[in-house]
Amino acid sequence: MSKILVGIVCTLLAAIAAAGVVVYTGAFDVAADTPHAAVTYRLIAFARERSIARRIEDIATPGDLGDVERVRRGAGNYAAMCSGCHLEPGVENSEVRAGLYPQPPNLAKLEAGSSHAAGGAARKFWIIKHGIKASGMPAWSKGGMEDAAIWDLVAFVQRLPKIPASEYRELVESSDGHSHDGRRSATDHSTAPEVVPDRHESGHGDGNHKHAR
Repeated sequence: MSKILVGIVCTLLAAIAAAGVVVYTGAFDVAADTPHAAVTYRLIAFARERSIARRIEDIATPGDLGDVERVRRGAGNYAAMCSGCHLEPGVENSEVRAGLYPQPPNLAKLEAGSSHAAGGAARKFWIIKHGIKASGMPAWSKGGMEDAAIWDLVAFVQRLPKIPASEYRELVESSDGHSHDGRRSATDHSTAPEVVPDRHESGHGDGNHKHAR
């Protein structure tokens, strides 16, 4: 074994040992309000995008994502499931989104250079269906959301940056509400309704509600 190879092995072992010490002593800060080092964040983002790119190669994108019915159906699920973190037209932040790290992208805007702006429909479908580890993004399929409803949501998200606030509200009001296989339709009264606080009435959408002191 050459001296160079021995040096490489020793360096790797030292790095592993150092990482073990950091983890064991609790020196690594897992707080959401303490950002990763820039190089760590870039490495995680690179690994995420490469992982997604590998897994979406065989996803066939429907040809009717521009269909108005798909967009209408997707609007109700977006308002119920996504807007608290990914916002809606005319809303700059939310109480939940402000405290998340990494901060979810604002899907109501196409932010230049963002992975969301560059990503296609298959990428959005995969993320909604499978979620992202340690990011706060859930795998909605685990909650019973079927592929057809996910594609409806993708159709809406693709159109969202071009929708003004007034049209957004109209689309949500005309939709079927929070409706897919994993949840009772908003228009189905065959079972007792689940009580879900309205985000706008509670003030969580704009962060202006008052906390108890």
